[in-house]
Amino acid sequence: MQDSHARVYAAIAAIPPGRVASYGAIAARAGLPGRARLVGRLLGEVPDGMELPWFRVLRSSGEIALPKGSRGFREQVRRLRAEGVEVKNGRVALSAFGLDANLDRALWGMS
Repeated sequence: MQDSHARVYAAIAAIPPGRVASYGAIAARAGLPGRARLVGRLLGEVPDGMELPWFRVLRSSGEIALPKGSRGFREQVRRLRAEGVEVKNGRVALSAFGLDANLDRALWGMS
């Protein structure tokens, strides 16, 4: 596995329960600013046996990227709600549930 891919997976794994992050925020945390599409691609290629909280990753608008009504969409909504995340019309209020602008502090407790 490439180092950059491992960093993306580590950033996703570090999203705390009850919080969400955008594809772009994950890319930035992994040292790959502007590579949000890579994050999406890697979520579709998670190695066998790797468990990730994939459902905590959303579009920058807070919207679920999966097609509304699809099985994956329904599963993502179910998992987010089970963690106390409010989902309305396929969207999460990032102001309430998103990681704050200082991603390092939100993920790792640093200033």
